[in-house]
Amino acid sequence: MDIVSRIYLVILVAWSAVMLVWGLAGFYEYFTGTTPIIKLQNSAYPGGLQFVHWFLISLTGGTFLIGYLTHWSWTPFAMILLFSNLTVMCTIQTFDFMSDQWSLNAYIGELIFYLATSLFLIYSTVSKSHFSP
Repeated sequence: MDIVSRIYLVILVAWSAVMLVWGLAGFYEYFTGTTPIIKLQNSAYPGGLQFVHWFLISLTGGTFLIGYLTHWSWTPFAMILLFSNLTVMCTIQTFDFMSDQWSLNAYIGELIFYLATSLFLIYSTVSKSHFSP
């Protein structure tokens, strides 16, 4: 089971790097109006929600990467806090601005990911070992 946990931790590092790059690219498009590679802004979302969206995505990716690299003991708890904020933002986006029916499936999948990852970060022996003081 340790090998699966170690693989999942590496996947979380890769996921966090993608989140950080995606968030920074979204901020770039948000502030400059220039599309980096693909259009990242959702025209259905108000400007303030877009800002919070990119802020939380960048902060989540950056927090996990820095926490992982420094073995910061508060990383699991910080991630749970960030996941709860992402859940609120995703709930608002899904139920106030849902443009496609598939968004509900993505929403449910996202919540399952946040819950599973939170449980992993708190209870996994690999996570406990990595983030221990």
